[in-house]
Amino acid sequence: MKKIDIHCHVSLFPEYDLPRLNGTKTMSAEEQISVHDKLNVELGVILPIVSPEGIWKNGTNSVAKVLCDQNPGRFSWFCNIDPRMGTNSTTTDFTRVLMFYKELGAKGVGELTANIYADDPKMDNMFYHCAQCDMPVLVHISEGQGRGYGIADDLGLPRIEKMLRKYPDLRIIGHSACFWSEISSDNTDETRGGYPEGKVKEGRIAQLMREYGNLYCDLSAGSGSRAMMRDPEYAAKFLTEFSDRIYYGTDVCAVTQTFQYRFDEFLTGLVTDKMITEETYEKIVRKNAAKLLEINE
Repeated sequence: MKKIDIHCHVSLFPEYDLPRLNGTKTMSAEEQISVHDKLNVELGVILPIVSPEGIWKNGTNSVAKVLCDQNPGRFSWFCNIDPRMGTNSTTTDFTRVLMFYKELGAKGVGELTANIYADDPKMDNMFYHCAQCDMPVLVHISEGQGRGYGIADDLGLPRIEKMLRKYPDLRIIGHSACFWSEISSDNTDETRGGYPEGKVKEGRIAQLMREYGNLYCDLSAGSGSRAMMRDPEYAAKFLTEFSDRIYYGTDVCAVTQTFQYRFDEFLTGLVTDKMITEETYEKIVRKNAAKLLEINE
């Protein structure tokens, strides 16, 4: 089955991108497609970055749209906004902005990286408009303000829960180390920003998923893949129970990365070993994203 990758960062002019501290740059469309071909990925969703906290991943709304037009059938896209945009107030009307990009073909908002609290009035205002415009939001969650990029929340994700409860029509797609460390109840303030290991003791993510039907999960990056691979038995149960609200993704930020191939083998191994069904696998790697992207199967 051809996969859909919910989480891509692609550069239109990588030669002009500021290198990260490790010397790597965001991949070009050709490089991303090469990775996708190895993973049997048919379509990738480009996520632009507009907040200054995460800008080294590069990409704007215009770049995402152009890359899709230049590579028909290989990319779709989300638009992105920052809750401080416009008037930097709690009353900015984001509906005009969201509908402009939605009419251009954007299927959601993300990757949201603004480093303010998830229930900050400005963030609340942005979430309200996303719900009104029926635009799902893919969020990168951080440990707190001034602690990296991503919307800030506390241990146990109480602020995200507040938004899920306040806006039942708002679809939030969770991502990042801080999000996925919450898969286990033994998560702490010391471990939540990294990649905890060992057997999973069911944590906040499963609890929130059961209580709020508007919470979804993005399996991309080392955060999502490691959360699954640390405990295959629990991963199989989690993927099966929430199979309708989980998206396959890569979030490969450099051609030198290889974790995505190991994770691909892990997922197919769960099917081979009959730990998850073919139906569950197909939903996660394609069908859920196809529905979100309004692709007729």
